Amino acid sequence: MSSTEPRRALNINNINPHVKTARYAVRGELAVRSEEYRAKLAKGDGKDLPFDTVIAANIGNPQQLDQKPITFFRQVASLLENPGLLEHEDVLTNSLGYKSDVVERVKYLLKEVKSVGAYSQSQGAPGIRESVAKFIEQRDGYPTSFKDVYLSNGASSGVNTLLHIICAKPETGVLVPIPQYPLYTATLALLDARVVPYYLDESKAWGTDLQGIRESYDKAVAEGTDVKAIAVINPGNPTGASLSADDIKNVLKFAAEKSLVVLADEVYQTNVFIGEFVSFKKALRDLQKESPGKYDSIELASLHSVSKGMVGECGHRGGYFELIGFDPEVAAEIYKFISIQLCPPVMGQCIVELMVNPPKEGEPSYELYKKEYDDIFNGLKERAYALYEAFKQMEGVECQEPHGSMYLFPTITIPQKAVEQAKKEGRKPDEFYCFRMLDATGVCVVAGSGFGQKEGTLHFRTTFLAPGTDWTGRIVEFHKAFFDEFKA
Repeated sequence: MSSTEPRRALNINNINPHVKTARYAVRGELAVRSEEYRAKLAKGDGKDLPFDTVIAANIGNPQQLDQKPITFFRQVASLLENPGLLEHEDVLTNSLGYKSDVVERVKYLLKEVKSVGAYSQSQGAPGIRESVAKFIEQRDGYPTSFKDVYLSNGASSGVNTLLHIICAKPETGVLVPIPQYPLYTATLALLDARVVPYYLDESKAWGTDLQGIRESYDKAVAEGTDVKAIAVINPGNPTGASLSADDIKNVLKFAAEKSLVVLADEVYQTNVFIGEFVSFKKALRDLQKESPGKYDSIELASLHSVSKGMVGECGHRGGYFELIGFDPEVAAEIYKFISIQLCPPVMGQCIVELMVNPPKEGEPSYELYKKEYDDIFNGLKERAYALYEAFKQMEGVECQEPHGSMYLFPTITIPQKAVEQAKKEGRKPDEFYCFRMLDATGVCVVAGSGFGQKEGTLHFRTTFLAPGTDWTGRIVEFHKAFFDEFKA
């Protein structure tokens, strides 16, 4: 080629190597193939496929899977987007089914943000942060200042911000639960920092194992890692586990002992089927009350989002994090970091306000809100248990009872012949199983290796968001056929 011939500046060998290192399984090759099948069916070209619908059980995306938006949220959103309609309040309330409290909330939010098409303060609109602070106070029974609340572009943006602040050098390490949501390992790879894995205990409903955390920490330190933080996902993703107050307090005590920042990912806090949700903030304040002075130096960042729970507004990208116990100078740097990104989506901020401050008993929209909320919750629980019962019928499959979040993470035992076939195809055994499932059923799940798992174990993660329970039967039939094909 002539040296004067134009050429591209970028190729796969000279782009940022840390981007190439990052892995994000929930939107990986399986998901790409499932979307190809979906497109094929939509065009009417899928006559050769052994299924007529694709079930995207790979990602917690409730409204893609027909979870209906909550009416109050969408009515408020529609008027925020088109406030001119407020000039016809009588038509809204008399003809279009808008209740008076919808109109009142819109007027309040417009007073706070002026317009959803305008930038807000970088930290988020102060009035919305006040609503979040009140919600946290009511949830935990301890005071909260709106100054410590940072609105964000979903919880993922909050995690990204905090890890950017924490990861000062390549030797910085963060304790990450395994199995884990790959946001953590992928972001640490982008930052050229170290993942310090600690394994959850499957025999104890995927609870935290303090001894395991301690061993992971000691091993990392011995290898020269500067461990700065511990991430905890509660309720769990991908496991669906819900941690007890004792588990949470043990993590906090360990963090105090080792001077670790605690990153508490609590986006599934309303998705709890067994027991009750205990926040890290409440557990920390309880510890501080029980032992004055002993735990005052703990730095805790707790995160929440409108994407999950009964709200399911993933596309609106709303979330928040609260900083507890951080040095004011560090908090100022966090503020600077988020300022570089200008502000979180203003409509997302408004949806956060609706999530933390929904209609209350006695208000015009309450009855419908309560019915919709309960119907979504009960539907999720029903489908979770239908899937759990299906797994119990399947040879070589073990699964913990659903505790919370939107996922089950069953252990699968795969016949040796299937393991050998996977090797021939250059795939991990659990990936091979999941691709076979997708090709046979149209159900897309994620292989356990995408989240991390103990050596010698295989899993897959599935959501239970898809409507109906008939698709669980497809998995059962596939599994039987798979075992019949590969049994010795």
